Amino acid sequence: DPDLVIPNRELSIRKGALKPYSNNLDTWYLKLLESVGRQYGFTLDTPIKDLTEEQLNKILYGTGEEKIHMRISSDTRTHEYNAPYEGVIHNLERRHRETSSEWMKAEIESYMTSIPCEHCHGTRLKPEARSVYVGGLAIHELTALSVKDMKKFFEELELTEMEQMIADQILKEIHARLGFLIDVGIGYLTLNRNAGTLSGGEAQRIRLATQIGSGLVGVLYILDEPSIGLHQRDNAKLLKTLKNLRDLGNTVIVVEHDGETMMAADQIIDIGPGAGEHGGRVVAQGTVEEIMANEDSITGKYLSGKRSIPMRKERRKLNGKNIVVYGAKENNLKNITVKFPLNVMTCVTGVSGSGKSTLVNEILYKAGAAQVNRANTKPGKHKNIKGFEQIDKIINIDQSPIGRTPRSNPATYTKVFDLIRDIFASVPEAKMRGYQKGRFSFNVKGGRCEACRGDGILKIEMHFLPDVYVPCEVCKGKRYNRETLEVKYKGKSISDVLDMTVEEALEFFKNHNSIRAKLQTLYDVGLGYIRLGQPSTTLSGGEAQRVKLATELSKKATGKTLYILDEPTTGLHFEDVKSLLSVLNRLADQNNTIVVIEHNLDVIKSADYIIDLGPEGGDEGGTVIATGTPEEIAAQKDVSYTGQFLDIVLDWDKKVVDPQK
Repeated sequence: DPDLVIPNRELSIRKGALKPYSNNLDTWYLKLLESVGRQYGFTLDTPIKDLTEEQLNKILYGTGEEKIHMRISSDTRTHEYNAPYEGVIHNLERRHRETSSEWMKAEIESYMTSIPCEHCHGTRLKPEARSVYVGGLAIHELTALSVKDMKKFFEELELTEMEQMIADQILKEIHARLGFLIDVGIGYLTLNRNAGTLSGGEAQRIRLATQIGSGLVGVLYILDEPSIGLHQRDNAKLLKTLKNLRDLGNTVIVVEHDGETMMAADQIIDIGPGAGEHGGRVVAQGTVEEIMANEDSITGKYLSGKRSIPMRKERRKLNGKNIVVYGAKENNLKNITVKFPLNVMTCVTGVSGSGKSTLVNEILYKAGAAQVNRANTKPGKHKNIKGFEQIDKIINIDQSPIGRTPRSNPATYTKVFDLIRDIFASVPEAKMRGYQKGRFSFNVKGGRCEACRGDGILKIEMHFLPDVYVPCEVCKGKRYNRETLEVKYKGKSISDVLDMTVEEALEFFKNHNSIRAKLQTLYDVGLGYIRLGQPSTTLSGGEAQRVKLATELSKKATGKTLYILDEPTTGLHFEDVKSLLSVLNRLADQNNTIVVIEHNLDVIKSADYIIDLGPEGGDEGGTVIATGTPEEIAAQKDVSYTGQFLDIVLDWDKKVVDPQK
């Protein structure tokens, strides 16, 4: 994509306009481009915006058959070049084809964009297939409709008596399947939506709709957090669907943190009492009433109102500083202008599919990352964004893994492991043996176990089955060789330290302020139970997100950072949500700006400012319904679904003064 290769057309080539080469524009390539410029009438100091279309095409796509003549003389020899110039884009494409380096492939792919095929215009079909119509629509036009619109189309479809006989059974199936999709709360999705763009919750609900359609009996269904990404308005539909599955004669087991789902359950199994080392026991089991009456159950206390997540006594006041997105038109956004106030916590709400992720992740974050962080991102369609000059950093704290291999872990990600290795290198035994800091790294030769190359585990390829990981037989999973493990600090080897929980390590390193500070932030976000060396591949999305949050918390606050979080409460219990909110409030209290996409009412009620999108999902969404404090949104419950539920929650919070009542 030329726009990603040259993100800033104000710059000249010499000033770094060609992004892929801006850091290493070596002399030879510079001379070659200079020669191209001489032949086509421009210099390397000409801003890209001042070049003609032909000159820019020569830089990007090469000179075709025309040869470029260049002569470079040095002290030792003269190099002569007399050949066509392939162009920046063709050079990147060739290197992408030829390289065996995964890193290089990924780096070059960051300059690529997916665009619709020019022959089929993204329909994927030949002209013949696009020429068949039913009810005035071709198949690609029909699948571009949302599920709700398609159901309406088939309900209003007029057929002749003969066509009706042919289509009767097909239409019956179509109506049933579209109905199932609407019942599980995804009526806003279009049927041609790429599966890779679906959230985990959406993909799960599609599979659920498929199961309802099968009409099976005597099946055990297991669902892991089906309410992910679901607005309270649609939760009732999902619960009705699960009850229908049960009533057919099936058993439904749901792993869930959502209070409404728990209230609808016939039985609750509450596992705890804490997490990690402190969990793993059945604390309580029974009906909702029995769980609420059980004094040992933290979950029960939250359900009964004996415990709750309190609101701040006073909301932060808006100071008039904003980042303003003008004319947002990506996906279903209807040319909207949205203000994001600075130095406060803003919650972006709305029913599923209303355009929240598009506005925040595709436009606000990508535009900010390109402008502030100089990242290689291309934002969604919008006219303009003003206000980024007021921040110095934009950070997207998502639920993607903190690393793709077992080598990555919380200790390495938060950089606390660097400090721990410094301590081990300063131990008298290490100094006597001449061991440096690198000796205690499992990523480089020297101190690590070479049998497993520091992984501690070996991968056994099972060919037609998933790969199996087994502990290394040489180091028994300790990652290091015998000599390295002989160096001890306070009786513990480097491997023993990696095996500690955050809670244990806090006590162990209590006299080391810099280490304690980093570990404390992990503890504060509710991760006291995870092990320092726990492979990143075993962390849940919520855990990975909180490791990232802790890392940001431990950095020195500038007060000018914009943090973006997309549904951070996914996978979190009420108690964890409480910890998360205290962390977000700490960041906001340091004058940073927090923008959270969320359906969780405890987070929404704690925000300083709310931007509510809707009114519905898909084509019926994409507009700003209401903005203001939670109280102001609750007052607009006649137009805002979020307002309706906020009104109930704020009212409940006022009443929970005496839980016995």
